[in-house]
Amino acid sequence: LLRRAWDRWLDLERETGERLLVETGGLYVGAPGSAIVEGSLRSAREHGLAHEVLDAATMRERFPALRVDGGMVGLHEAKAGYLVPERCIEAHLALAERRGAALRFGEVVERWAADGSGVRVETTGGRYRAERLVIAAGAWLPRLLPDLGVPFEVERVTLFWFEPSVPQPFERLPVYIVETDWDGSFYGFPYMPDQGLKVARHGSGERADPDALDRSRRGADEERVRRFVRRHLPEGDGPLREAKVCLYTKTPDEHFVVDRHPARERVVFASACSGHGFKFASVIGEALADLALDGRTSLPIGFLSLRRFARSGT
Repeated sequence: LLRRAWDRWLDLERETGERLLVETGGLYVGAPGSAIVEGSLRSAREHGLAHEVLDAATMRERFPALRVDGGMVGLHEAKAGYLVPERCIEAHLALAERRGAALRFGEVVERWAADGSGVRVETTGGRYRAERLVIAAGAWLPRLLPDLGVPFEVERVTLFWFEPSVPQPFERLPVYIVETDWDGSFYGFPYMPDQGLKVARHGSGERADPDALDRSRRGADEERVRRFVRRHLPEGDGPLREAKVCLYTKTPDEHFVVDRHPARERVVFASACSGHGFKFASVIGEALADLALDGRTSLPIGFLSLRRFARSGT
């Protein structure tokens, strides 16, 4: 799915003329045997991804802005990077509209229902009928599909952008994630002059209601991330430029849910969630289109089925 997503983003770039995918390389760091290192290594080997394993000294030499502890190791892959989300969303919307989609914004979905001839959707802005329905509502999916019992937990996560004292070394960073032995994993991006140095913790453990999300900036959230910055990105511990609060929508195994409704054959649904979903949007959209139009897809999404939770007793 990752390979297909990468190719589809490049297809979208060619069709729109926009630069959406910025290659920076990727670095995944932790202690030997840690989940991030072992998981990344297993994935790279299983799927034939070009990679190299680096010791701490080599990482310090190549990426001097990132300080790693002496016992840490890292997996580096050159074919990795980040997406520019605003451009990606605009590009998808523009192409959809060009091909006949009618876009509606600012309408809250109140209910939907399926009958023999199609599907009805009622929103605060009107009523709609269609032959097929795709529900991709993220943290709100359980509310639109309460009968399915999708086991989601929603977390409140704060993202931070700092201004380093010397930005240039941070411009050469790859995208990275570092698993610590004291507070989970932290990730970040290269320095961007128009934004700063983005750093965040991968998850927070703080449950949240998507309709009552506290979007205020908390000192404790900032201090948690600054502890990581002071230890591993010390020259990045500068003034705060911006902070934003987002939602992580997590399943028990942290994989997505993509499936057909078990009782409504005209309805398909997805939550590409758990903090890593956006990068897969290009391929998840393709899978949903296949399911909605043909009832099946050749893409390998079986492990994302809702049925896995019934099997596990969740």
